[in-house]
Amino acid sequence: MEKLTIEEKISLLAGGSFWTTQAVERVRLPSIILTDGPHGLRLSMGTNPGQMLMNTQPATAFPIEAAMAATWNEALIEEMGAVIAEECQYYDVGILLGPGMNGKRSPLGGRNFEYFSEDPYLTGRMGNAFVKGVQSGGVGTSIKHFVANEQETNRMVVSSEVDERTLRELYMLPFEMVVGEAKPWTVMCSYNKVNGTHMANNDKYLNGVLKQEWGFEGLVMSDWGAVGNKVASVQYGLDLEMPGPGARSTEVLEAYRNGQITDEQLDDHVRRILGVIARVLENKRDVGSIDVEQHHGMARRVAEEAIVLLKNDGNVLPLAKGAKVAVLGAFAKEPRFQGGGSSHMNPAKLDSPLEEISKYADTVYGAGYDEKGSDELLKEACTLAAGRDAVVIFVGTTEIIESEGYEREDLNIPVSHTRLIEAVAKINPNVVVVVNSGSATDIDKYESRVKGIVQAWLPGQAGGSAIANVLFGEVNPSGKLTETFPLALEHNPSYLSFPGNVKQVVYSEGIYVGYRYYDTKLLDVKYPFGFGLSYTSFEYSNLRLSNSRLKDGDVLKVTVDVTNVGARSGKEVVQVYVRDIKSSVPKALKELKGFAKVDLAPGETRSVEIELNERAFSHYVEHLGRFAVESGEFEIQVGASSRDIRLLEKVTYTASEDVREPLTLLHSLQEWMRDDRHAAKVQRVMAQLNISPDNPMYPLFLGMPIRKILGFLFSMGYPQEVIAELNGLFGLDEGSGKQEAVR
Repeated sequence: MEKLTIEEKISLLAGGSFWTTQAVERVRLPSIILTDGPHGLRLSMGTNPGQMLMNTQPATAFPIEAAMAATWNEALIEEMGAVIAEECQYYDVGILLGPGMNGKRSPLGGRNFEYFSEDPYLTGRMGNAFVKGVQSGGVGTSIKHFVANEQETNRMVVSSEVDERTLRELYMLPFEMVVGEAKPWTVMCSYNKVNGTHMANNDKYLNGVLKQEWGFEGLVMSDWGAVGNKVASVQYGLDLEMPGPGARSTEVLEAYRNGQITDEQLDDHVRRILGVIARVLENKRDVGSIDVEQHHGMARRVAEEAIVLLKNDGNVLPLAKGAKVAVLGAFAKEPRFQGGGSSHMNPAKLDSPLEEISKYADTVYGAGYDEKGSDELLKEACTLAAGRDAVVIFVGTTEIIESEGYEREDLNIPVSHTRLIEAVAKINPNVVVVVNSGSATDIDKYESRVKGIVQAWLPGQAGGSAIANVLFGEVNPSGKLTETFPLALEHNPSYLSFPGNVKQVVYSEGIYVGYRYYDTKLLDVKYPFGFGLSYTSFEYSNLRLSNSRLKDGDVLKVTVDVTNVGARSGKEVVQVYVRDIKSSVPKALKELKGFAKVDLAPGETRSVEIELNERAFSHYVEHLGRFAVESGEFEIQVGASSRDIRLLEKVTYTASEDVREPLTLLHSLQEWMRDDRHAAKVQRVMAQLNISPDNPMYPLFLGMPIRKILGFLFSMGYPQEVIAELNGLFGLDEGSGKQEAVR
C-alpha cells in the first residue's frame, strides 16, 4: 500500500486482462487468474472476444448446481469442492467464479440450472458447502450474482423492483449465510439494477449491507462488463471492475483530484484487492498432475446422489441385469450433460449412457429423434422397442432451450422427444424415461403413459455411468427435488410479471416463491419441493423437541427416529419445516429451516437431530431494519417433502420485544380494536362516545382511519375530557390533537 502511487492504486481497480487482475511490475505485484465456473473449472485459452468462451482446458465437469443441490448432501458437495480446487491449483487459477446463489422466481429462468434451489435456506446451505470445499484447497470463490438477478432478459439494464422484506428473506439470505459462515474471498455483483440503482454502484447494498452490516472483508468484483459509471462504482462499493484492461482509469484519477473519491475509499478498495491477491499467492500449491479417474469417480458420486426418481409404477426399476433393453433417444449416445453459456466446460472424460447401460444389459439402440423430427427414426425406435423387457428413453432440454443469455419459452421438451415417448409406450408397456434438464419440465404430457421417470438433470461428465448404476440398482436413488414441478406454467406466481420489460421487472409475488406459494395456495402440483422416491421405504417416529418454550437466543433441537423398512440400503433426506401459526405479517404456510441426509441399512433405525436457531423463527421486520421473532406459537413439521409431513409438534416462542408494526393515525379503528395492545382502551373510549355495534354509525367508524375520526369528533364539539382521553390513547398532546382535527 505504501509503495503504490495513486495511479498504480487506481490501475488495480480494473482487471489486467479478460481473466486476470492488474499486475504492478515496479513493486513486483503479480496478477492472479480468475475464471469460471460453477460446476468445474472452465479455463479459456482464447485471447480474442470470439474465443473467450471457447477452446478451454480439459477439466472435470461435475453435475450442474441444480443437481448438486438435489443431493441434499453438504459433506459430498464440500468434498467435490476440494477436488475442483485441486484442478484450479494445477492450472494456476486463484479465484473460481462461482457458485451461483440466485433464486428461481420462474421455471423459465434461462440460468436456473446454474442455481441451487427455489428455497433460500437450502441455497445458502449448499453454497456454504461448495465455498468451504473450494477454499479448503487454497482457492478463492466468488459467490454470484449479488443480488436479485433472477432472469436473463434485459439483465444488463433491467431494474429488479423488490420490497425490502422479500429481498432480505429470499434473495439476500443465501449470500448472507455464505458470507457469515464460509467467508468467500470475493463476491460478484450482478448486472441489473435493484430498485433503480445498478448493483455495480449500489451504495446501500454493497457498502451498507454487504460490507458494513454483514462484515464482508473480501473484495467485490463486477460481473463481466457490468460497470456503467466507473466513478460511481468506486464511490459506492465496487472494488474490482472486470474484465480488463481498465480503460477508464483517467476518469477515476480526475475524480480523485477533484475530491469526488477520497483516499479512504481508494485505499479500502486497494487493501481488499491486495488482500485477496496475497491469499492466492500464500495458498499456491504444487499439483504436479491430476488423477482424472479419481476425479471422474467424484463426479459420478455427485451425479448418483443427485438423480431423483419421480415415478416407479409396478417397481419397473431397478431393471434386471442381463435384461433385453431398448435404449432410445440421441441423448443416450451423445449425452446432454451441461448447460450453455459461461459455465460450458471441456470435460476431461465423458461417459456414454448407452455404453454404461450396455455393461448391465443386452441392449439395442435407436436415436429416435433428430432436430427435424425424423419419422424414419421414430419408426426404427418402435421396431427396436417391440418385445424388449424394458425400454429406456433419453429426453430433455437442448442447449438452445436452456442456456445463459435468454429465458426458456415454456416448460416443454422438444416435440420430437414427446412423440418418441408416446409412440414407444404403445408398443412396450415397460417404458422408463430419463430426463436431462437443468430445471423443471412439463412431464404431464407423457407421465401417465410410462411406468418410470428419472430426473437426471444435466449430470456432468460421469452422468452416463451414474444413470446406469441407478437404473440397475447398483445405487439406490436418494435425490430430492429442490424446485417444484408445477402442473402448468400459468400456476407459477411470477407468471404475470416475469420477465417484465426493458425498464423493470416487479417481484409482485413477494415472498411467495416456489413451494411457499403452491403450499400456501393449496394448489396441486405435479411433484412437490423435496420429493423423491427410493427403492426402499422409510418410516418416521418418535419426534422429540428439546423444549416446548423458547426465548431469544435459544436453540431448539429437533430429534426424530427414521427407520428403513425396506429390503435395500438407502438414504433419506429428513426435512424440517416451520409454520408460524398466527402472524401479524403475511407468511408462507411453511418454510424449510433444517434438513439432514441419513444412510440406513435394511431394518436400521437412527435418531436424526436437527438444530433450529432463533433465525429459523424470525422474519425481516422492516420498521426495525432487521430480522426478529414475533412471539407466538410455531409448528415444527418433519417430513419427506413439503407435501409429505409425517410428524409435527408445537412450540411457544416468547420474544423479548414486541416486533409488530406500530399502529398509526392512518390505521383504521377496526385495526386498533383488533390489536391486543390497544383493544381494551379503544373499546372503553368508544363506549364513552356511545359508538357501539347498535349505533348506525358503527360500521362507518370501523373502516375510517383514526385521523378522520379525530377530525369528525373535534368538529362535532365533543366534551374536553373525552377529547383529552382520545389524545392520550393515540399518543397526542392537545396541540397535535387539534392539528390532526384540522387535517
